[in-house]
Amino acid sequence: MTHCVFLAAGASRRFGADKLLTDYNGEPLFLHGLQTLASVCAAHGGAGLTVVTNTPVIAQAARALGAAAVPSPQSLLGQSYSIRAGLDALGPLPPQDFLLFAVADQPHLRAETVVRFLELATPGTWAATASCGDRVGNPGLFCAALVPELYALQGDRGGRAVLNLYPQRLLRVECLPEELRDMDRPADMEK
Repeated sequence: MTHCVFLAAGASRRFGADKLLTDYNGEPLFLHGLQTLASVCAAHGGAGLTVVTNTPVIAQAARALGAAAVPSPQSLLGQSYSIRAGLDALGPLPPQDFLLFAVADQPHLRAETVVRFLELATPGTWAATASCGDRVGNPGLFCAALVPELYALQGDRGGRAVLNLYPQRLLRVECLPEELRDMDRPADMEK
């Protein structure tokens, strides 16, 4: 099974407000990626979706789309706490399982890209990252053997720190440049 974990508990420090609730093309920013992941998981028998959030509106939307919603009370201390909250909610994973971490401030993630990640979640795959040319970003796929290293992350370090340990085993999922674009500042929403 592939456990998709949608990280939606960040502090939006650079944005100056809760960016995930900000309107982007007629919907809250978070909803774009959430709907994409939920639709792919619903169509793919071997995938489930867990949303890590402290925002009631996001948790409600996640549940309405068939996802689990879990809080991350310490997420203000950094991304590693949100990752840990997602891992805690899933409990021990069988060795053949995978984790796909996606972030809520990338509204252009396409279903086709998520499907390619799910297709890589097979024996022999260690990890994968989204990429466009030399640029890499989210989502990131991890085999269950990497769970202890994900748990060991500290502060604002995310899964990239784990992926960077295994460049020779890291697969790349080519995507469009806009899929890697995240919304960190109000000006990013206008581009």
